[in-house]
Amino acid sequence: MKVVFTTSGDALDSPLDTRFGRAPKFLIYDLDAETFEVIDNQDNVAMAHGAGVQSAGMVARLAPSAIVTGHCGPKAFQVLTAAGINIYTSEATTVAEALEQYRSGKLSQAGGSDVGGHWV
Repeated sequence: MKVVFTTSGDALDSPLDTRFGRAPKFLIYDLDAETFEVIDNQDNVAMAHGAGVQSAGMVARLAPSAIVTGHCGPKAFQVLTAAGINIYTSEATTVAEALEQYRSGKLSQAGGSDVGGHWV
């Protein structure tokens, strides 16, 4: 099972980014293999409009079970939920901390977006 985390770094001790669509990178953690990979999101970060939707489409193609982020806008939320991806928000400072919160069941699944569109 894969879980995606928004981040600006390349390791588990990297910060959890508070923005979904404009997060510089996504860390994809495989809970079964205990491994991860990082993919770049810089093309979407630079977009004037549509960063959330484009980022959500990219993440959906990775077919994770869940995403953990700081905040998720309405259009990205719609794309992710339509793809069957559970969304969790966290105030963790690092990806490792957010991963532990996810594993221990301390995160609640988001029921909707928690920021407006074009939130930077």
